[in-house]
Amino acid sequence: MHASVSGPIRAAVEEIESSWGWFVALGISLAVLGVVCIVGDVMATLATVFAFGWLLLIGAVIALVQTFRTHTSRGLFLSLLNVVLRGFTGYALLRYPLAGEYGLTLLLASFFIVGGMFRAVGAGILQFPQWGWATASGVVSVILGVMLLVQLPLMSLWFIGFAIGVDFIFDGTSLVALGTALRSGAKDRKAEIA
Repeated sequence: MHASVSGPIRAAVEEIESSWGWFVALGISLAVLGVVCIVGDVMATLATVFAFGWLLLIGAVIALVQTFRTHTSRGLFLSLLNVVLRGFTGYALLRYPLAGEYGLTLLLASFFIVGGMFRAVGAGILQFPQWGWATASGVVSVILGVMLLVQLPLMSLWFIGFAIGVDFIFDGTSLVALGTALRSGAKDRKAEIA
């Protein structure tokens, strides 16, 4: 760390550096959880659908309370429509989890296709530095989306759990790398002082 960094910032950096072990522990935990999600991808997918359903139901109750607390007739219909849509969707996901898996996977496939097309075409038009990587990423997203659509409903059983597992593994790995970098930064700073 440079000597030009002032007191409060230096103290904050030192505090973050001193907690490097928590970053490593959280990263390892997320990576292990990611492996569990990949191994039990069908159960992880079901758990995700149930969690999403409960979150929608809880959100509907909170939105209903907020709607009646505001006491405004303006927007009352839209607020109540929001409550009904959230509540119905949450109930449907809990009542029909296999259909929920299918619907969420279909939504993800659409997201991959549309998002990938926009990314690839936008990168090709703008041609910013290293635009080829963004174009390639968009093309891969489109291919993944098409693969999901072609292999529905079979992929809906395991894809969400697999995707969450992969995300947890990458997040965990990045946290372990951050913790390791913080530890080496703290060692370097102590060596500079000594």
